[in-house]
Amino acid sequence: MQALTDILEAWFGAAWQAPVMSAARVAVILVLAFLAQRGARRLLRLLRQRMTANAEDAAHVRRVETVFRVLRYFATAIIVLIGGLLVLSELGVSIAPILGAAGIVGIAVGFGAQSLVKDYFSGFFLLLENQIARGDVVRIADCSGMVEDITLRYVRLRDFSGNVHYVPNGLVKTVTNMSREFSFAVMDVGVAYREDLDEVFAVMKETADALQRDPEFAARILEPLEIAGVDSFADSAVIVRCRFRTQVLEQWRVRREYLKRLKAAFDARGIEIPYPHLTLYAGADRKGNAQPLRVRQE
Repeated sequence: MQALTDILEAWFGAAWQAPVMSAARVAVILVLAFLAQRGARRLLRLLRQRMTANAEDAAHVRRVETVFRVLRYFATAIIVLIGGLLVLSELGVSIAPILGAAGIVGIAVGFGAQSLVKDYFSGFFLLLENQIARGDVVRIADCSGMVEDITLRYVRLRDFSGNVHYVPNGLVKTVTNMSREFSFAVMDVGVAYREDLDEVFAVMKETADALQRDPEFAARILEPLEIAGVDSFADSAVIVRCRFRTQVLEQWRVRREYLKRLKAAFDARGIEIPYPHLTLYAGADRKGNAQPLRVRQE
């Protein structure tokens, strides 16, 4: 070590110590920043795993993962900022003017980029109030889909067709979340006016009971079918509204399977599912009786 010191003094004189020591301190700062970042990520990962293990349901797990994802971004940004300022200070750059300029730039950005600031504040409250989490199916800003990512700047959605939507948080006025606690599979079933509604209700309940006994759907359906009754009179059908209470995000699968089985059950019992049709009358007699107009093709 002494020999190396003598060689450096012979080459550069006594001035070599200051730059070498400064470079050594910069290296130490960079190493400590790297270790701090690794340590913060490891600590956050352990906390996330512990909270996930104690989570009550899948929604809680998604919420924990979303929050810790944002916390990791915050920790990385703070460590990089502090490390960068320490390195600049060690290199002889005065950070006081930089901080002052940063304050002025921050004010300018606050006035000139209000939409960006609004995005960040809106994203903060979206996370704080637990309105959206990764994996949720939501409708925001006229876009619907599954939340693939959420940051303080935007929400990334992927719809059923595979399209990806980036929605700035500042545009989020109303959040419709279809992934909280439970869901309802709501169905409007149309039957012909001539059908006996009591028989229709019985067939609907029988089909629902069979679906609920199916091992594939038993865990997805939380409660038996609820028939609200006749909802409206359409042009060619009586509309009966019903619903299942299901697990989160299972309402669409349950709805499709139930309608498929109900179609087969109606066909087997001779219950007509009407479709719009037109009947032409040639006229009426004095008693008001009219015969349908029949067209014969030669």
